Amino acid sequence: MRLTTVYEIADQIAPFALSKEYCAKYGAYDNSGILLDCGEDIKKILFSLDLSSAAVARAKETGANLLVTHHPAVYSPLHALGENEGKNVLQCARAGISVISAHLNLDCAAGGIDECLMYALGGSKEEAVMELISAGGYGRVFSVPVCGIGQFAARAQANLSAKRVFVYGDAPVERVASFCGAGLNEGALAFASEHGADTVVSSDIKHHILAEAAERRLNVIVFTHYAAEDYGFHRFYQKIKEKSGVPCEHFRDERFL
Repeated sequence: MRLTTVYEIADQIAPFALSKEYCAKYGAYDNSGILLDCGEDIKKILFSLDLSSAAVARAKETGANLLVTHHPAVYSPLHALGENEGKNVLQCARAGISVISAHLNLDCAAGGIDECLMYALGGSKEEAVMELISAGGYGRVFSVPVCGIGQFAARAQANLSAKRVFVYGDAPVERVASFCGAGLNEGALAFASEHGADTVVSSDIKHHILAEAAERRLNVIVFTHYAAEDYGFHRFYQKIKEKSGVPCEHFRDERFL
């Protein structure tokens, strides 16, 4: 299978144009698409949230010559390729492993990572979306059956296969605002409060955001960035596996769950 064919399959599931649309509308930056093309037909695909050294090693070990990542393999400008910068990209190039990254398009797509986080938390349909685009969006408020925060967090932790969870607050949970990755900022807190959420869920939360959430009387649940996003990324892998007709494997780095 040609690399461009895999790209087209991914584009059908999470259109790369959504990334450009989101960036233009909300002033964001992204670098999604084919980021390394080694020119060979694709024999096996390895899916990994990050282009980590462990993922590259697993691709070599299993004979995968395409790595599909969520976080862009090249994000900030690379000024050189070597042991100190761009090491994993260089390793892929040397081994003939091409790379496709699907970042903001996959966060925002219908059925994408942000929506899947809602499902993992027990929601079934969003009632409000913070940043809407033509086919999807980012940041969701939804209702769940009322329960204690400990029960809610434990159920979500199990669904996400997460090893770590931090819980702040003790109010019952009934209406949740979730933001995959590191999306809980001042605007997200305002959105959650405006739409009646009692609980916010995200990752990589700074102290001043936690303090403001407490002032707003919001429960806060924090998962690792990896756990909050790999759940939805795994579903992306499953969809491409079904459509591509080539061997596919999902690599999960247990260190970051």
